[in-house]
Amino acid sequence: LDMGFYEDIMQIVKYLPKERQTIMFSATMPAKIQQLANTILNNPAEVKLAVSKPAEKIVQAAYVCYENQKLGIVRSLFAEEVPERVIIFASSKIKVKEVAKALKMMKLNVGEMHSDLEQVQREFIMHEFKSGRINILVATDIVSRGIDIDDIRLVINFDVPHDSEDYVHRIGRTARANNDGVALTFVNEKEQTNFKNIENFLEKEIYKIPVPAELGEAPQYNPRSYTNAGRGGRNFRNGNRKNNNGGRSTAPRSGRR
Repeated sequence: LDMGFYEDIMQIVKYLPKERQTIMFSATMPAKIQQLANTILNNPAEVKLAVSKPAEKIVQAAYVCYENQKLGIVRSLFAEEVPERVIIFASSKIKVKEVAKALKMMKLNVGEMHSDLEQVQREFIMHEFKSGRINILVATDIVSRGIDIDDIRLVINFDVPHDSEDYVHRIGRTARANNDGVALTFVNEKEQTNFKNIENFLEKEIYKIPVPAELGEAPQYNPRSYTNAGRGGRNFRNGNRKNNNGGRSTAPRSGRR
């Protein structure tokens, strides 16, 4: 549905007999897919599988920041060297275009994937990404499932996913096969409650990396103070800076090679 196939599905359903057996599979069941199921299925039996946890070898961390600091963090991550294969997930095609534009201005090899693209364009971009001619793919959740690329080293959640299932699927693009991987999530004030829910699901606190000093002060991580909806982890950036939890960090650089 993220790829814009809703109308196509409904058109196909119009030509199907009323008496039929329909089997519907989905990796997750967000509201729009549930709505589709309610529309095209008649009193269906539903089988739910428990959401799996991310692979232990994925190094997870987060930046607690203001929304207008997110692009600055991306620029700082990629300022010194071109990273290896990276996927950046954003919540909307508008943000995908914004992030891709900022990275292209840094002369990086960037592709973007969203529902405005025709299928042939999506296939071309994915081919370029798999072949290594594109280093960074900025995308909506279109590519959070079903991508079979083993050497994605870094996944960035430019926005906090809506639920734990989406988070697991997004960061599951890295650390595949025998490879290591890093997953970074940018968390603004309004996203803190959702991110805390993800931490609760994972049963651990995700390490918070200090926002680069040149970007100014960052918000505290205090999900209880926001009504909208643990330490374990590896340090990521050089230098001692006061972090968002009031401590000090002596972290090496994140996921760059």
